[in-house]
Amino acid sequence: MRYFIELSYNGSAYHGWQYQPKAISVQEVLERALSTLLKTPVFVMGAGRTDTGVHASQLFAHFDFNEVLLDGNFIFKLNSFLPKDIAVHNIFRVKDDAHARFNALSRTYLYRITLEKNVFTFNDTFYVKQDLDIEKMNEASKILLDYKDFQCFSKSNTDVKTYYCNIMKAAWVTENNELRFTIQADRFLRNMVRAIVGTMVNIGLGKTTIDDLHAIIKSKNRSEAGFSVPAHALYLTKIEYPDDIKL
Repeated sequence: MRYFIELSYNGSAYHGWQYQPKAISVQEVLERALSTLLKTPVFVMGAGRTDTGVHASQLFAHFDFNEVLLDGNFIFKLNSFLPKDIAVHNIFRVKDDAHARFNALSRTYLYRITLEKNVFTFNDTFYVKQDLDIEKMNEASKILLDYKDFQCFSKSNTDVKTYYCNIMKAAWVTENNELRFTIQADRFLRNMVRAIVGTMVNIGLGKTTIDDLHAIIKSKNRSEAGFSVPAHALYLTKIEYPDDIKL
């Protein structure tokens, strides 16, 4: 039987979601906890992989287990096996062919930029000292929706077959002395969001123009795009699935 598990994690202590042979990952810690609790080796498949230091307020993964998990205290027990920076929120049965990665309709990320030095949020946000032109950054964000090939924002030497992504939403808002960038797409390339944000910051600073952005995307060259902003201010916030995958 296949189960979906919904979790969140603070990625500061981890080398991303996906298993790493010589570094600790969220996937490894979750698999170890599930295997201990269920007394059998358990493999989990995540909806996607987050980079080192990136957080997730919502991530789904699936795993198979040959018994019905009816214990109402199972989530509580599982959380007791997990460290304080990983939390499981829900576990539910899905169709046997449901896939946490391939059935996802969209993913949404949030990037947080603080506009003032804040001793309480420096671990959670990226501090930019200079003034940023949010109107230009939002104008640039709209341009992203006109393109599909985002190779220019992808980390080099990746094993993807295509650089096409369908971006459904991209916008900046100001909230409590923070600039918050929300972007939603059917899929993301490695380092894509951080490279987009870095390019947007350059536009906000006046180092890059709106017209430059068109040329950058068309170039398909990572070196033409902006810098990669720090990972600690990036959050995977939402993953959407078809309603019919649940039993």
